[in-house]
Amino acid sequence: MVQSGGCSANDFREVFKKNIERRVRSLPEIDGLSKETVLSSWIAKYDAIYRGDEDMRRQPQRAHLSAVSELILSKEQLYEMFQQILGIRKFEHQLLYNACQLDNVDEQAAQIRRELDGRLQLAEKISRERRHPKFVSADMEPLYVEELRSSVNLLMANLESLPVSKGGPDFKQKLKRSSINNSFLDMGDEGDILSKSDVVLSFTLEIVIVEVQGLKSVAPNRIVYCTMEVEGGEKLQTDQAEASRPQWGTQGDFTTTHPLPSVKVKLFTESTGVLALEDKELGRVVLNPTTNGPKQAEFHRMVVPKSSQDTELKIKLAVRMDKPPNMKHSGHLYALGQRVWKRWKKRYFVLVQVSQYTFAMCSYREKKAEPQELMQLEGYTVDYCDPQPGLQGGRVFFNAVKEGDLVMFACDDEQDRMLWVQAMYRATGQSYKPVPPPQNKTTNCRGGLQKPASPISLDPSQRQGVEELISAAPCRFDHATLFTILQKNTLQHRMNDSFSCLGWFSPGQVFVLDEYCARYGVRGCHRHLSYLKDLMDYSENNALVDPTLLHYSYAFCASHVHGNRPDGMGTVTVEEKDHFDAIRSRLMALLENQITHFRYCFPFGRPDGALKAMLSLQERVLMKDITTPVPPDEMRKLVQKCLEKAARINYSQLIEYAQIKVDAQAAPEKRLEDMMRLGELCIEVLQQNDEHHSEAFSWWPELMAEHAETFLSLYRADMDAALQVQPVDSWDSFPLFQLLNNFLRTDPHLCNGTFHKHLQDLFVPLVVRYIDLMESSIAQSIHRGFEQETWQSVNNGSATSEDLFWKLDALQMFVLDLHWPEPEFAKHLEQRLKLMASDMMEACVKRTKSAFDSKMQKASKSTDFRVPLSVCTMFNVLMDAKKQCSKLCVLDTGQEIDKQWQQYHSKIDVLIDEAFKDMISSLVAKFAAVLDGVLSKLSRYDEGTFFSSILSFTKPGMDLADTYITFVRQNQDILRDRVNDELYIEKVFDQWYTGSTKAVCVWLTDRLDLQLHMYQLKTLIKIVKKTYRDFRLQGVLDGTLNNKSYETIYNRLTVEEATAAVKAGDGLQGISMRDSDEEDD
Repeated sequence: MVQSGGCSANDFREVFKKNIERRVRSLPEIDGLSKETVLSSWIAKYDAIYRGDEDMRRQPQRAHLSAVSELILSKEQLYEMFQQILGIRKFEHQLLYNACQLDNVDEQAAQIRRELDGRLQLAEKISRERRHPKFVSADMEPLYVEELRSSVNLLMANLESLPVSKGGPDFKQKLKRSSINNSFLDMGDEGDILSKSDVVLSFTLEIVIVEVQGLKSVAPNRIVYCTMEVEGGEKLQTDQAEASRPQWGTQGDFTTTHPLPSVKVKLFTESTGVLALEDKELGRVVLNPTTNGPKQAEFHRMVVPKSSQDTELKIKLAVRMDKPPNMKHSGHLYALGQRVWKRWKKRYFVLVQVSQYTFAMCSYREKKAEPQELMQLEGYTVDYCDPQPGLQGGRVFFNAVKEGDLVMFACDDEQDRMLWVQAMYRATGQSYKPVPPPQNKTTNCRGGLQKPASPISLDPSQRQGVEELISAAPCRFDHATLFTILQKNTLQHRMNDSFSCLGWFSPGQVFVLDEYCARYGVRGCHRHLSYLKDLMDYSENNALVDPTLLHYSYAFCASHVHGNRPDGMGTVTVEEKDHFDAIRSRLMALLENQITHFRYCFPFGRPDGALKAMLSLQERVLMKDITTPVPPDEMRKLVQKCLEKAARINYSQLIEYAQIKVDAQAAPEKRLEDMMRLGELCIEVLQQNDEHHSEAFSWWPELMAEHAETFLSLYRADMDAALQVQPVDSWDSFPLFQLLNNFLRTDPHLCNGTFHKHLQDLFVPLVVRYIDLMESSIAQSIHRGFEQETWQSVNNGSATSEDLFWKLDALQMFVLDLHWPEPEFAKHLEQRLKLMASDMMEACVKRTKSAFDSKMQKASKSTDFRVPLSVCTMFNVLMDAKKQCSKLCVLDTGQEIDKQWQQYHSKIDVLIDEAFKDMISSLVAKFAAVLDGVLSKLSRYDEGTFFSSILSFTKPGMDLADTYITFVRQNQDILRDRVNDELYIEKVFDQWYTGSTKAVCVWLTDRLDLQLHMYQLKTLIKIVKKTYRDFRLQGVLDGTLNNKSYETIYNRLTVEEATAAVKAGDGLQGISMRDSDEEDD
């Protein structure tokens, strides 16, 4: 993008923004940080890097010159631009401008009339001598002369339509400025015109009077003194001295604004006469000091009154005049100009700096503060020049030249001239540095027959050439060749400015080139062929040229050569035809190269629409003439050939960029890592092609798909080689499959294409092998795990079950993440994994059930029995198995499920449910056995038995009831704490409660005819009552609690209690079936 020079700052910003957006959007979300914030901070960072140290708050006051080049320029700005384009120095331009009288409207109109007349004469000469260029057809010759005449007649008509200008040679057209672009237009123009009042100088003078000599007319004892004044200022006086020793050393300080002030010094003696009103003047001296004058004291002869005897009266004094900082140089010069100083005479000049950028050359008269005339130096070029014959006065010459003005200066001293030229060179700011001429050439040439020397400051050989240029007849030049040079230089200047112009000229440049072609009769076809050649030179050197621009010029030339007369020219020269054919074949090669390198010629699809425009130009160039369209197949074949080459180039560039060397000796891991990185880059390239370039190739989407397949086939060779060297049972290559497959399956053109199918064929055996190994590995881990299982609780089950379910889930997720593109194999993989999960589940459930059974057999049947934690873990394992079963063993909905599969799956569910039922029954049976033991102990107290008569003498306590109640409560708590599923706990509690009430009911029913022993009654009431309350607290529903068995027990025990109360009084010790607030724990 940088090398092509065709992308603007905005293009760079947009490309950066798109790329950073894609990156940021692909990242996972971060809590508390939105992606918009990240994006905006990246863009802010980009802007800061792009701007550098520039401060945005201080917008530059002046626009850049490149911005000016895009606007309509003033004449001065156009002159400046073409001086740069053609490498002409400013002062050379100024000399030519004046010599050709470009500011004289009448002279310019006369010049055009002379040129047009010359062109008409040339046309007549060609007709007469039959010196035509060679045409493609002989009958074009008379038409050629007619074309020459008509183009001249058109220019004549244009000139005729212009009104006659007012004023004379000095008339200047005023450029009416628009207020909007004022600042741009001002840049090339002069600033505001200086007025005389803008130039202000302030001087300080020091006058030191030392002594007077030659004073004879006054008595030695008389008092004398001096006065001093600067014209227009105050008067100062020295001390008094005797006439015999008139010495003072008095200094007077003055300020003045006159560059040439007048200083008066007078000598007085005091009057002795009574009637004398003022002192007597003995002599005076008037001086005109300058800043360049002597600083030390000197004697000056004084002017004395006529009657005075002091003819030799002299005064010694010093006048020091300082140089203010804004006065850069001063002195006497001869001058002659066109606008100021129109007479050749000696004047006193001061070079004044008015501001940082403004300097003025001012001439002053004596005792005047304002300059008499001034010339602003901006835009002038100062240089040494030869003496000018006819100008009397001055020995060495120099001049200041500008468009429309030439000012000649002269002074008497070479050193003085050098100082003046240096001071003015600094003031004008010109780029040309004046070089002093050799000393022997500075003498004034006043030969009578010698030609007047030109004011042009070049050595004689150069001057001769310039004078020839000025006097040459334009119609004698080969303007076609000259125009080619002009256009080439202009394009070079344009391509090097700071605009991404893509080869388009600025409006000002187009204006000048159009004018040149019209005025000097450059043929349109020649102009466009030269332009095409220059543009192609840039394009072949990787600079970006707008294809639309090439298209315009090519279409113009094609129409002209095929006789369509776009500019009214019916004649076609052989040279134009040959040149066009050469350009066409060169353009064909260039465009083919650009299609082949489309990624590099139009990076990121920039500039917008350029690639599309280039393809339409290619189609235009393929046309044999301007009417017959190109057969679609021809264009298609060309694009196909180019895109095939492009795939190879893009891949080799990518390898180079990634710095990957395909090394057969490299370690397999390194090779796989390289393929991974290269794969990512390949995908990025294809995505960029799709995003930025596919629209341009939208006529041939299948060709872009073919291009992508060719590109991937090159990658395939490297990938296959890297995969072949991987170890047999290495699974490191799966991420590569996922990376490539995830891209390919979403691309409509590449999904199940050649490369995609090859990728699947490559990985099918790997996937199958991986699943086989995993299946046997999991089966072994189940076997080993359950053999060594401690049944410690881990998460939702035991260590083995957790490991099993995690492995099964991970395997299924792995296969799911492969997103296998071929539906049949994908379905096969899923079914296989689900079946495997079902088998593993079955094994897990069976092993858990057998472990449970053996545990329960070993458990005791007394009230000491507590449910072991391992039994709770087994319950949990089964519950987890049931939960995981729905995820791991059920096919995704939407797939057609055959009956065999349904049966297989329901078999697992049934197996788990049966195991649960058995385990709950077994546990409840264990609880029932404990209750049976308690009841059998109570049976000993039955009426009429041998034991009852013995035991009735003992006074047994309530230990039996208490231990049973503790047994119930603690087992309830263990189950509640350790078993994870509420539903199954409730099932256990329901069955336990129902079983225990039924057992008590049966025991009581067996003793319907017997009255219960007091101990039996008390124990049963306590057991029944507490059990009822405990199970109610554990959430057993009232419907289950108050079942028939319970009602039967309740009624029987209530009756027994009443009977016992009548017989034994307080024998029950407060134990009753009635509810009471106090609980006896």
